[in-house]
Amino acid sequence: MDITTERPRDDVAVVALSGELDASNFEELIDTARSLKAQGAHHLILDLSGLTYMGSSGLVAIHSAALLARGQEPPSPEDGWDAFHQMSNEIASGSDDGSLRLVAPSASVDRVLDRTGMKRLFAVHADRAEALDAIHH
Repeated sequence: MDITTERPRDDVAVVALSGELDASNFEELIDTARSLKAQGAHHLILDLSGLTYMGSSGLVAIHSAALLARGQEPPSPEDGWDAFHQMSNEIASGSDDGSLRLVAPSASVDRVLDRTGMKRLFAVHADRAEALDAIHH
């Protein structure tokens, strides 16, 4: 997986992912989100248009990035199923504060997001401009 970042505004970071997001690299996304938050990004836009595959650990990485954007510490990846249970509870309560937005997931990634309920947790936008416009200045 390749990760590129850009900062269209001081409080916003766009993170573009390409390739496969899986157990071998999901912690890179968490580390990137942690670093961007430390640099003042309060909103993350994850551009998933280049992502060809996302495993279950990718769901944990996206959820962890959202928690970091909100200023919360995510569960440790070593917590395994506890991380999924926390994510499930949030999906059930529908707690989306807009701090993380998803852009243009491929059909296969979109299916994973839909089947797991993650699309109810995060706004999904057609492109980066739409996602950026949705973030209030």
